[in-house]
Amino acid sequence: MYSSSQSRGGETCLTGGGGSAWEELAPALNLPFPFPPKKPMVTVRDASLTRLALAVSPATAFAYNLSLTLTVRNKNWAMSVKNTKPLEAHYSFDGQSFERIRLAEEGFTQPPDDTQVYHLVSGDDGRYVALGNAGVAEFKAGNATGVFKVEVAVSGEVRYQAHYTKCKFEAKCPLVLQLAPPGTPAVVFQGVKCKPVTANKNC
Repeated sequence: MYSSSQSRGGETCLTGGGGSAWEELAPALNLPFPFPPKKPMVTVRDASLTRLALAVSPATAFAYNLSLTLTVRNKNWAMSVKNTKPLEAHYSFDGQSFERIRLAEEGFTQPPDDTQVYHLVSGDDGRYVALGNAGVAEFKAGNATGVFKVEVAVSGEVRYQAHYTKCKFEAKCPLVLQLAPPGTPAVVFQGVKCKPVTANKNC
């Protein structure tokens, strides 16, 4: 389950020092941009882990409750970004995926200098996770300290305005989460800027 909202940067006009003359004219004249686009910036602003446990049977099933606030910003002043495939968030523990959430559908277009905000809440009483012996050992180590490492990967495919290449997009967000069951003091989360992963040098 998630909700989303959007906000614009403080400067919404492309006049003055915000961008070059070419950035202002290219979209209006439908001209290609002579430089590669800026990649979207993904940030996890807040995250809360209130439950993470191994189910008794099978031993490789998670019972968990995880919520987070994630933002995706289009850093381009003059280019919109259109999803050519759905944008999704994948959660994993010790390299093994245990949750996938769709953030935005194919065809969604993000305006220039726009930030999308997603509030994600997920949980399960017995989600299968192929941990293996090493993964179980990693879980036990985290369980002993109450601190777990969870990775959030945001992935999709986009096309930038006035560009013809479809670009695969992925950003990885390594999170270190303190388990905070209901009724315990809230844990302060330090925001995480996610690292983009790009295979195509033109994207």
